[in-house]
Amino acid sequence: MAIVHRPVLLEEVLSFLVPQREDALMVDCTLGEGGHAEAFLGRYPSLRYLGFDVDPVIQAKAVTRLAPYSDRFACRLGYFDDLLAAWDGLALEALLPCLGGSRPDLVLFDLGISMHHYLESGRGFGFGKDEALDMRLDPQAPRGAAQIVNGEREIELARIIFEYGEERLSRRIAHAIVEARGRSRITTTAELASIVESAMPGQYRHARIHPATRTFQALRIAVNDELGRAERGIRSAAAILAPGGILAVISFHSLEDRIAKNIFKELSGRSTWEPNEPIGKEPGKVEFELLCKKPLEAGPEEAARNPASRSAKLRVIRRLAISGSAVDAGKDAE
Repeated sequence: MAIVHRPVLLEEVLSFLVPQREDALMVDCTLGEGGHAEAFLGRYPSLRYLGFDVDPVIQAKAVTRLAPYSDRFACRLGYFDDLLAAWDGLALEALLPCLGGSRPDLVLFDLGISMHHYLESGRGFGFGKDEALDMRLDPQAPRGAAQIVNGEREIELARIIFEYGEERLSRRIAHAIVEARGRSRITTTAELASIVESAMPGQYRHARIHPATRTFQALRIAVNDELGRAERGIRSAAAILAPGGILAVISFHSLEDRIAKNIFKELSGRSTWEPNEPIGKEPGKVEFELLCKKPLEAGPEEAARNPASRSAKLRVIRRLAISGSAVDAGKDAE
């Protein structure tokens, strides 16, 4: 089995997400190929580990990789925000008896997509290969990138490219796409990359990054609702985190990082907090503490060894106390 994705900021994640009890429960909201999972399960022989991923192909790779830990590891297929919001109804003991009846002690988000999706999925996440214009993390999702590119109005295309790609030439690119699709449907990554490149002024075509990079990022985010899912998922994870529990988020661009930063600032800046979706619980008094005031970034050695880590940022927060809530009642009853 070929593993193509290296977990980023692994040592930093391991140094912050330290179990406070032997049989702690860790939830990996973005399991991927299981790189972080393998490190944690190997280091902590009693740690219970639950992984989420929406892509059945990459999840199957993780299951094979983590087979030596099958007595402590299980996974669920689905989007992390949906699964976290339905935490009390997941029936985890049916997956693995040792997982039942617990709140997460450690939660990790490694946002974005993995190298597997760029190199092996064949779903057109990048323009290094000429592939079908898809970009769905969930192969069963109803709408891929081709539907957006060929179906949305020019003004909406410009909005997507500007908001999700932070592309200042979004209107120019959207106009070029609409003109091109008027001649024939755009179906491949090479076609789209060429259209975007041709819409750029000369100096942009020779920039450090490919001129289509931001447009492809924007479409991928739109297809998979990545920012909405990050917002909902992080809030839900904070709401179900056990007392003393630690939540960590790795992000790869400013839009993702801004979501984590703002939520963590909100949580750590109040003595009381009412989650947007309280997951069926009465909101109580909640206190959180930032474990790093500024995001951690890859050092020069990791950046040289793993170029994907160069834009990664890690933020970490800990839940200090819960008082007067249904979660406490549940803990007391265990």
